[in-house]
Formats: sequence, C-alpha cells, structure tokens
Amino acid sequence: MPAFHHFIFTEEEFKMGKKKAEEQLTNNIRKLRFFKDEMTQQALADAVGVSRQTIVAIEKAKYSPSLELAFKIARVFDTPLEEVFSYENPNTES
Repeated sequence: MPAFHHFIFTEEEFKMGKKKAEEQLTNNIRKLRFFKDEMTQQALADAVGVSRQTIVAIEKAKYSPSLELAFKIARVFDTPLEEVFSYENPNTES
C-alpha cells in the first residue's frame, strides 16, 4: 500500500505557494546576454545544459531556476549570483 503524506500549511504559506515567481525572483539575464556579445538564448542554454525554452521561462520570470542552475548561469557571465538574480519579498516594505 503506498504511503500518503499529509501536509498542513498555514494560510500565509499557502498564499506564498500560489504567488507567481515574477513577484519574488527577478533577473538580469537578458541584459547580461546583450553585453556578452549579444549571446543568444540558445548559446546560454547550451552553456548551462538546459533547453532554450527553459532560458526563455527564466528570463520572463515564469520559472525559478534551481540553485545549481542559477550558479551555472552566473558563472557563464563571470558575474556574482546576486548581480544575475535578486529576490524581492513582496510582503516587506522598502
């Protein structure tokens, strides 16, 4: 018999899970590609081992990359991770 896992979330955790990635994680990948001899999305995808569609989704903030992929992308541009990606918590006031 398969094991069933029950998860109990607070209302805030549930709401955070529903928030779109673009509300939290932003990136400068498009700009970095432009300044790296107008690198194509395909060239970046090949360099980090993912599909072009994955790069498109990350650039559009439709997909948040794994930590490993984020570091690989930063390494391609020889740029610190925090200059490629930034996290904005929409629940904190600036």
